[in-house]
Amino acid sequence: MVGDLALLALAALPLMGSPGPATLSLAGMAAAHGVSNTLRYAAGINIGTIAVVLLIATGVTAMVLGLPGMKVAITVLAAVYMLYLTWHIATVPPVAAAEQGSPRPSFLGGFVLAIANPKAYAAIGAVYAGSLIEPGQGVGAAIAKVLVLALVAIVVNTTWLAFGAAIAKVLRDPRQARIANVVFASLLLVSLAPLLLG
Repeated sequence: MVGDLALLALAALPLMGSPGPATLSLAGMAAAHGVSNTLRYAAGINIGTIAVVLLIATGVTAMVLGLPGMKVAITVLAAVYMLYLTWHIATVPPVAAAEQGSPRPSFLGGFVLAIANPKAYAAIGAVYAGSLIEPGQGVGAAIAKVLVLALVAIVVNTTWLAFGAAIAKVLRDPRQARIANVVFASLLLVSLAPLLLG
C-alpha cells in the first residue's frame, strides 16, 4: 500500500501543483501583500482544499452536483468570486503601500476560493478516483488517500506562497509591483477560462 500511496502523491503533484485559481491567487496575494500578511489566506486555502478532498472522498460532491441546477449555480458563484479576486490582485497597492493600511487577505477569502475552485475538484477527483489502492483495503486505505492528498495540497500551496513571497521582496518598486499584480491577475483570469467557457 505504501507504494500505491507514493504513486498517488506523484500523480497528484503535477495536477494539483499546476497554475490554477487557488495557486495563482496565493502567489499573487503573497506578492502583493507579503508573506506574513498572507498566512491567514494561505491557511484558508489549505483547509478549504482539504475540505474538497473530503467532499470528493465521501461522495458529497457527486451527490450535490447531481441535483438539478446545482452545477450551473455553483459554476456562476465560483466564477463571480474568482473574477472579484482577479480584480483585487490587479488593483491592490504595492507591498510597501499595503503595509500602510490596505486590508490583508482573509482566512475566509482563501477558504471560499478553495471550496469554489473548479480545478481542485477536477484534479483531486481525477487522482482520487484513479488511484490504485485495492478495494479490499477498505476505510484505512481511503483515509490514507485523503491524508496523502491533504499533504500534497499543503506542500503545493506552501510552495506557491513562497514563490509569491520571493517576488514580493523584489517588488518594492511600485511600477514593478503593479506589473506583477497585473500579470498574476491575467494568469488567474486565463486559468478561469475553462470555467467561464465551459
